Amino acid sequence: MAILATVPLLIFVVFLLSELERNEYDALRREAALDAQTISVNFERKLEDMATTLRLLSGAAELRSGDLAAFHARTATSLGGGSLYVLLVTADGTQKLNTRVPFGTPLGKMSNIADLHSAIAAKRVLVSGIFYGGTAKQWVFNLTMPLSEDLSGVGDAIVLTQNAGDLASMTTTEGLPNGWSAALLDGEGKVIVSSGPDNIPSARPFPEQMLRLMTGANASAVLGDGEARTMLGYAKVDDWPWRVVVWGPVTAAQSTIVSTWRQLILGSVVLLGISLCIVLIAANQLRRSIRQIARMAERIGHGEIVSPEITKVKEANQVSIALSNASFDRAQAEERVHFILQELVHRTKNILSLVQAMMRQLARSTDDIDEFQKAVSGRLAGLAQSIEALAKQQWGGIPVSSVIKLQLGTVTGDSQRITLRGPDFLANANAVQNLGLVLHELATNSVKYGALSVPDGHILVEWERFVDEEQQVALRMRWSESGGPPVKKPSRRGFGTTVIERHAAAAFGGKVTIDFDEKGLLWSLVAPFSAFESIRDHGEHPVS
Repeated sequence: MAILATVPLLIFVVFLLSELERNEYDALRREAALDAQTISVNFERKLEDMATTLRLLSGAAELRSGDLAAFHARTATSLGGGSLYVLLVTADGTQKLNTRVPFGTPLGKMSNIADLHSAIAAKRVLVSGIFYGGTAKQWVFNLTMPLSEDLSGVGDAIVLTQNAGDLASMTTTEGLPNGWSAALLDGEGKVIVSSGPDNIPSARPFPEQMLRLMTGANASAVLGDGEARTMLGYAKVDDWPWRVVVWGPVTAAQSTIVSTWRQLILGSVVLLGISLCIVLIAANQLRRSIRQIARMAERIGHGEIVSPEITKVKEANQVSIALSNASFDRAQAEERVHFILQELVHRTKNILSLVQAMMRQLARSTDDIDEFQKAVSGRLAGLAQSIEALAKQQWGGIPVSSVIKLQLGTVTGDSQRITLRGPDFLANANAVQNLGLVLHELATNSVKYGALSVPDGHILVEWERFVDEEQQVALRMRWSESGGPPVKKPSRRGFGTTVIERHAAAAFGGKVTIDFDEKGLLWSLVAPFSAFESIRDHGEHPVS
């Protein structure tokens, strides 16, 4: 009887473990593809940020005036001590400046002229594959943007170059199974950067047998049989010709479950041989415990919050407690998901209404399709930054200083000429979106016409809490520009003026004051503090 009672249990355990191993294998394939996609998203953002930097540099006043020495100085200062460098080249590849070296240093032709010609022919920003830079003396890659015809006098394209090795931190294997590696490949299948035990040097072709398995945009594949199987997950960097791949031995990722399987089977056989009586008693107790836990699972399946079932088996009690905790966590998670869905619907309606109003206003102010598209794209990018930041905090609000830095960084890419001053606090979702829209317009205007359009310009953003005449707590926020060109009051009211004046006042229930002082634009908003503060805020922190 003991054997008959125990053997089916052992068979059942073996079956469960085999199913678990199969599920673990399937999960490993999904996770490999997901890990590759996660890394590819980081590279996508990296390339988009570089493309945005190129667009900002192409509009620099020094470049348009032909003052390449000042452009070189400003660009080198803006990029700081980072790993990004700027080249200004003609259509035949001749370098007119390179921020890797001092201005005036004799320069030859750039190393990858073919990619330059491709970008000029395509009339859009293109990323190159990996190549050996003649000036850098190491493996690099380029992001090339053709310049408009009105800048043909200074050059035909502007290039942002970076050392391939500086991307190593973005292919970290942290979070991957032990023994796994990761690599970034260019459009020709060459390794740009790699990390992990199978670290492949830059510019070396990725193994052909793995490349043949990488079909589609995002998936996983297995190479080999038995214990020598190698699994790889891969993903395309969206809108760019690069790909990310992670790979490693399947056995390394499944070593824990294999070891557990062997130990459990061996222990079960030894236990069966030592004492059939103990097995019988344990099986009987285990049967009762499983039934109790199964009843708990059924109740959890019906959405109930269950209390732990106390049995005579210690391990079963731990499972019972875990299931009880899981039932509570599930109820909380369902409630949270319901709340987030409601919040998402509400926010989506607000955002769509805001975008609709913005497009109507922009359509009234311009008849040029390209200008309309640029205006909409820029403002949607700023709005997307606010929404992404809020989503990371589950719409609970973010610090007001982060809102300001996020929007100004999106437009200007240079924080050295911007000063923030005021007590930090957690801004609610509405304040993040509306204040982000207003700051985006102010920053865009400053880059085009104000202080940020010249090298010596400066912006001060300050805010303070105070008690108004009605004994209510209010917030005063000021935007002050200095060092820019003389300010002239606009002859007509455009969309930007409507946003920073009427929309700001209406969104926060406050009053906006705009002073077109000749020395610099002065913008001020006074509104109830409750229109800004998040209910999750627990104090203030000074910002300097």
